[in-house]
Amino acid sequence: MSDAPEAPKWEYFVTPLLLHNEAQILNNWGAQGWELVQIIEGPAGGNVAYLKRRA
Repeated sequence: MSDAPEAPKWEYFVTPLLLHNEAQILNNWGAQGWELVQIIEGPAGGNVAYLKRRA
């Protein structure tokens, strides 16, 4: 039997960010327990947000 604590389980979500509404979009996801991991430029242009929360 191991005394090591169980590693946390995460779920992930990827969403485009509309340029005129970034803060509102991120605040809405944050209110649902999502934490922003990073924002990158998407393959078709525009920004894409990667989020995570405990499963």
